[in-house]
Formats: sequence, structure tokens, C-alpha cells
Amino acid sequence: MSSEPVITALGLGSDVIQPVRVVHQGGDRFDINVRGHIIRTDQPASDGGEDTGPTPTELFIASLAGCVAFYARRYLDRHNLPTDGLAVEAGFSMGSRPARVARIEVRLTIPAGVPAERRGALLAVASHCTVHNSLITAPEISVVSAGDHGRPNVNP
Repeated sequence: MSSEPVITALGLGSDVIQPVRVVHQGGDRFDINVRGHIIRTDQPASDGGEDTGPTPTELFIASLAGCVAFYARRYLDRHNLPTDGLAVEAGFSMGSRPARVARIEVRLTIPAGVPAERRGALLAVASHCTVHNSLITAPEISVVSAGDHGRPNVNP
């Protein structure tokens, strides 16, 4: 586990930014600290890493799959439908110029016992999870240098 402090929130104007801190651990390894949870990322050995964790791109796809699963489970629970057997698989392909994820396919395994007339609504809810919505309506992203104490410079 990383010895990095847990950061609870950053203020940027009137918006509260949920913090995530990423710290280099050597080679292509990075530890990501999210509310005290540590997630290791690395690159496959075939790409020069040590394969001690998923790549950031794999975590990106996993985040989408996890969010779809969460929304699906909440829908099923809200409607007193079975959740046993609920699963999500996601696959992706890369594009270039610029390097990016070009295609994502998410497959939702619907539990046995979910009536056919509920499946369309379940898919609609699951496909409108927060991560999916953030991909469809892209967030504003800024990359800035950190100040002397790990805070973004206000006046670069």
C-alpha cells in the first residue's frame, strides 16, 4: 500500500473536484489513490512493463463495465427482480491518430427470471450509467502543472 496521504476534496472555484492521486512507483508502474483505495497500473511485459496491474486503458473499460453492472443491479433491485447471474463483459479495440479507444462493446448478461418485458428498460437504464453518460457528453478536461505543494498553479 502506498504511503501517500488520502485527499478528500479539492476546491476549484465553486466546484468540488473529487481527487484521485497517481504516484509513480518505478518503471511503468503507478499507484492510484482513490479515497484510500490503491489501484496499481502497469503495462504488459510485451510493452516494456512488468504486468503488475491492468493498464490505464483497461481500467477505463473496466470502469464502464462496472458502472453498467451497478446501474443494472440497482434497476433489478428496485423492481424486485433477480440479480443472481448478473454479469457484464466489455471488449475494446484501439484506434490511432490520436491513440485512443476506438470501439467498446459491452455485453450485459441478464439473470434468468427477468421477464422479457423488463429487458428493454433494464438495457436503457444500464446504458445511461454515469461513465457512459460522461463518454457521450464529454467532460471538460484540463491538464495543468502542479505548484510547489502538489496543488495546481493558479497563475502558471
